[in-house]
Amino acid sequence: MQSLKIMLLSSAFNGLTQRAWLDLRQLGHAPSVVLFTDEASVCRQIEASAADLVICPFLKDRVPQQLWSNPERPVVIIHPGIVGDRGASALDWAITQQVRRWGVTALQAVEEMDAGPIWSTCEFDMPADVRKSELYNGLVSDAAISCIRDVVEKFARGFVPTPLDYTQPDVAGRLQPNMKQADRTFSWYDCARFIKRSIDAADGQPGVLASLAGGQYYLYDAHLDARRGTPGEILAVQDDAVLVAAGDHSLWLGSLKRKALPGEETFKLPARHVLAGQLADVPVLDGSLANQGFDEMAYQPIRYRETGHVGELTFEFYNGAMSTEQCQRLVAALRWAKARDTQVLLVRGGRGSFSNGVHLNVIQAAEVPGLEAWANIQAIDDVCRELLTARQLVVSGLTGSAGAGGVMLALAADIVFARAGVVLNPHYKTMGLYGSEYWTYSLPRAVGSEVAHKLVEECLPISALQARHWGMVQDIGPRCPRAFGLWLLQQASDALTDERYALHRARKSNMNLAQIERCRENELAQMRLDMVENRQQFAEKCRNFVFKRKTCQTPQRLQAPWALAPRATLVD
Repeated sequence: MQSLKIMLLSSAFNGLTQRAWLDLRQLGHAPSVVLFTDEASVCRQIEASAADLVICPFLKDRVPQQLWSNPERPVVIIHPGIVGDRGASALDWAITQQVRRWGVTALQAVEEMDAGPIWSTCEFDMPADVRKSELYNGLVSDAAISCIRDVVEKFARGFVPTPLDYTQPDVAGRLQPNMKQADRTFSWYDCARFIKRSIDAADGQPGVLASLAGGQYYLYDAHLDARRGTPGEILAVQDDAVLVAAGDHSLWLGSLKRKALPGEETFKLPARHVLAGQLADVPVLDGSLANQGFDEMAYQPIRYRETGHVGELTFEFYNGAMSTEQCQRLVAALRWAKARDTQVLLVRGGRGSFSNGVHLNVIQAAEVPGLEAWANIQAIDDVCRELLTARQLVVSGLTGSAGAGGVMLALAADIVFARAGVVLNPHYKTMGLYGSEYWTYSLPRAVGSEVAHKLVEECLPISALQARHWGMVQDIGPRCPRAFGLWLLQQASDALTDERYALHRARKSNMNLAQIERCRENELAQMRLDMVENRQQFAEKCRNFVFKRKTCQTPQRLQAPWALAPRATLVD
């Protein structure tokens, strides 16, 4: 197929847009990105380019008429719903209504939102008890990539999209209103599963507004529990979560956002932090590995089990953010696991992101954000040191995407495996940080100094395939999370004898601990300048991230050369 100039118009360079950008490049095309800032700027950038096709993987804004009315250059929307589904709350309604089948549809932008002719569709079976972010980053993202590939192939051969026709029996979707808080409301006397489904359907954004502990909060990150109590009562605290009684059983709530007063802005934080002043008489449960057995159904942000000579430690922190306290708990868990009589220590993520490094929301909420950031970076460094100094052969499993220090945390292991389709962002610069987590040791060790410099300076995402090519990842497993878990455990079990990893085993025995600690010291000296003294505007960038400030312009690193050149000078 001829290489196409494809413009990705998106509200943010989010996980799906990054996957689309990487996938199109892998297929030999030349994607460029335009972030939706304002209508005039977007139109000017796209009209001035020589784009063959515009695809919108994640667009909250309406496509300007100037763009969709051009018959020579279609604008294709990637909508997270089945054919005929319309509206901005597609996934919210699908989870709430417990549909059995769902999908993604690629449709051409027209005046009426989501009503354009169909380019492609891809359906899947809806899993039970899935939260919106997990669904979006998993099955929806996979279906979207399938649709995007199909659209590009069809465009290349002159395909004419099919008009949406509600009289056809296979068009099951319908126009759905935007879901409001009134549609999400529940009573604490409702059953726990119903409440959890309401929270799952609003996961990420906007959360479910409810009364709790005498205040109004948006709820996130719900987990079922069998304990009982007076509905609405907080029964216990464990790690960052609070346990709230429902009509039959109870739920753990991991994150909350206080309802803002007029003129005020609030943001998500660990539930225990938000309710700190109201938990004095609430029992605190011990979540340490030494005092709880492995239970996949229970609320266990850090859990451990052994299979033969492999100890498997899973950590699952909401949105991949790791606060100072979470890092300290993980350090304690790793020390406990390292003392076990095992030969391999497998460290893996859970359902969401593997890790994205320090917890920017907790940092922003601190009395002195710079000092909290400084404590946080030292705590996550301690996690990496536990991996680097383990007696066991350490294997990390990238179950989800990772960014910044989360990538470097994985690289602190001796062997790294990744789930197909994960995206890695091995850089810090866009947040105004030099970086730590022993990256100046682990990244060059994996890819060499030249590639390491390129990765941290270019600030671009890389695919699992690229990571394997460069040596950051040793192998890639199945995309299905459950299948990947089984595959990962088998790979970890075989790693002691597999000849493919002989070099990694030998490298471990020749590790220079003094050199490793010098790397940490040098990194932290730079990070102190960034975090405490704000050398590169980390404070402002952190604030903009936490409060979700819209970007002013598309970064040049995301724009292909053809999209930057004046139209008159472009040649095919």
